[in-house]
Amino acid sequence: MPILRIKEIRKMSSEDRGKRLSELQTELVRLKTMIKAGGAIENPARVSELRKTIARILTVENEPPLSTTKERARSKLSKIRKNRKKQI
Repeated sequence: MPILRIKEIRKMSSEDRGKRLSELQTELVRLKTMIKAGGAIENPARVSELRKTIARILTVENEPPLSTTKERARSKLSKIRKNRKKQI
């Protein structure tokens, strides 16, 4: 079960995502140091959950805005159509 779902992350503001990201990274570092020190952690699966959630947040942060993506797709489509007309 993920800590945060992708829909929840997208609903957050950029500042909230940054705060949550730093909290998760801090927790991950704490768990990793406990493991390195030889201590047993309560829930070993939590490490992978944290890593995946951190990756989700970073992915959403690095996504281009939707308007830019649509404009690029439209320009590519128009170029393809022009090339097809030239070939015929």
